[in-house]
Amino acid sequence: MLAGEYYLASDETLTRERLHARRLLKALNDSFPDEVQKRMEIMEELLGKMGRDFGLEPPFFCDYGYNITVGDQVFFNFNCVILDVNPVTIGDRCLFGPNVQIYAATHPVNAETRGSLLEFGKPVSIGSDVWIGGGAIICPGVSIGNRSIIAAGAVVTKDIPSDVLAGGNPARIIKPIEEGPRLA
Repeated sequence: MLAGEYYLASDETLTRERLHARRLLKALNDSFPDEVQKRMEIMEELLGKMGRDFGLEPPFFCDYGYNITVGDQVFFNFNCVILDVNPVTIGDRCLFGPNVQIYAATHPVNAETRGSLLEFGKPVSIGSDVWIGGGAIICPGVSIGNRSIIAAGAVVTKDIPSDVLAGGNPARIIKPIEEGPRLA
């Protein structure tokens, strides 16, 4: 699975690992806003790596969790989904609007192969200082460069370079992001 080769999701080990993630996600998604320490403990057990100052508004969903690497000062708004059958790497200071979906999972194009229930995945990489607007979908194998913005509702099917605003379906570069004033 992690090598990007065909695999069966019904494999006994993978099924057990997804069930473990579901139990953790249930506890996370049922937690109350004032249970910050509990949420952080669950996320530390669930995710492969979690940087400092991580923020998340439940509900949150993923396949395994351990294939997700999150940098420092990352925030996920309500109802985000990460299908992490392959590595999903997120840099520092990234913001994810509500209902963002990140898919490392995919299926064969050939109907006969797809009918055999084989699946595969492609890694997703999101740089630092990226903002992904609500309802955006990031497809398998996509890389998004540093400081880029993905507009709300965009469907990102191809790599996005650094320092651009991209949007639409499929997402395309709308304009470069110019350097603005910095905080003192």
